[in-house]
Amino acid sequence: MNSELQKAQRLLLGHGALVLLAGFIIGFGFLFFLLGEISLWPIPGAIEYQMPGTYDAWRMAHLEGIANGMLLWVLAAILPALHSFVGKVYRLAVGMVIVAWTIVAASVLDPIFPAARGLAFTPESSLANDVAFFLFYIGIVLAFAVVITVAVKSFKAPN
Repeated sequence: MNSELQKAQRLLLGHGALVLLAGFIIGFGFLFFLLGEISLWPIPGAIEYQMPGTYDAWRMAHLEGIANGMLLWVLAAILPALHSFVGKVYRLAVGMVIVAWTIVAASVLDPIFPAARGLAFTPESSLANDVAFFLFYIGIVLAFAVVITVAVKSFKAPN
């Protein structure tokens, strides 16, 4: 197997695992939000604290980690097929790793900081919102670039 392909697969698998772990950890924040306290059985005791944010923001941040981590693993699995017609698979893998991390980082800002959904960049928006917006922007632009590249190259590839 090609060394560039193996390097790209290892990158995707490793970062996929880390993004999944980030999603799992964010899931604890979601759990603590739902419980209204910080407690983990069988560890005794609890800290009475209501995590900030909303149900939807915590659920979305948690699921972004899970979905993006799994997406990187799926891409690692199909990379050999892509390698037959996409010349620079390592570049494609790096692009998707950046997509995964920017989307997860932007998503976790919403439950932690008020008004940080990252849906628009306006003069009235908070710094957390602006950071989320630009992280989403980077991730979405790169995601479009990767998907368009795969689509164009797959249709241009010789049979």
